[in-house]
Amino acid sequence: MKAIGGYFELELSRRNDNPPGHQGIYLNSGRHAFEYILRNIGKVSQVYLPRYTCDVMLQPLNRLGINYTFYDVNRQLKLDNLPVLADTEYIVINNYFGIQDSYVADLASHYKQQAIIDNAQAWYAPALPGIKALYSPRKFFGLPDGGIAVNVPDNTDILPQDKSYDRFAHLLKRHELSPSEGYADFKTNSAKLSELPLMEMSPLTRALMANIDYDSPRDIRRRNFEYLHNSLKTSNLLEIPDIDSFSAPMVYPYLISEGENLRHKLIENEIFVATYWPNVPEWSEPGSDATYLTRHLLPLPIDQRYDISDMQRILSVINSILN
Repeated sequence: MKAIGGYFELELSRRNDNPPGHQGIYLNSGRHAFEYILRNIGKVSQVYLPRYTCDVMLQPLNRLGINYTFYDVNRQLKLDNLPVLADTEYIVINNYFGIQDSYVADLASHYKQQAIIDNAQAWYAPALPGIKALYSPRKFFGLPDGGIAVNVPDNTDILPQDKSYDRFAHLLKRHELSPSEGYADFKTNSAKLSELPLMEMSPLTRALMANIDYDSPRDIRRRNFEYLHNSLKTSNLLEIPDIDSFSAPMVYPYLISEGENLRHKLIENEIFVATYWPNVPEWSEPGSDATYLTRHLLPLPIDQRYDISDMQRILSVINSILN
């Protein structure tokens, strides 16, 4: 029975009940979107996934007892050799940093129904017709959890529904405190997500997603990305595709041999750049391209919280160190 009266809940506008381009299955994290895909595509004897990826992608494979094999991408985030798949084998293709829409589409055209596109870093990349894909909205917006699986059957009637009201401390602190003061809560939330079973997205996260203006963040990201690229393209060892070939980036990926030192200096100046991904050197050779990318690629923030003056500050710190 629906309760009437009492105190008010968090006020949300629900302006977008269906985020553009992502008509799929709403789940409680990106890794669970991957698990949902694996559970709903029939027999899976083996999955190929890039060595340069986050270790959370192994959790669904281990839970389901599915064999996996790593393949390598080069320093331009591309495959030198395409794995040959048997009928019950699948390949995970990463849309790195949201800048590989066109390249991923070409690979998907080659592998067809045996491709699973990891769009965790590419929220705005459109789903390809008939190709399975996963999205992770919390990498682009202030959300406690959530993932979406597309182009798979809807079997959510057998799933319990998650509850996320206890995963907001880091999001709330980020409004009123410094990032470092909420970082422990962010890590705690990440640990909670790793322990959760596969569930349907919580009503609260779904309502928060419906509250987002998706158009403005896309435009801001593209503007900031282009501004940084105009200044850094000559020193960036990563060949950036034409900006018109992808929808909207997650970060500006800046690959430079001085990356490790520059990362420390940026963080000292409270410009926080993540490491994608610290687990990679553990399962890679020291001189491998995957290890090089992990140590030297700097994902510079370009998201909707920042304007051109913030991009100028990032460039000022970089230039003070490199020049």
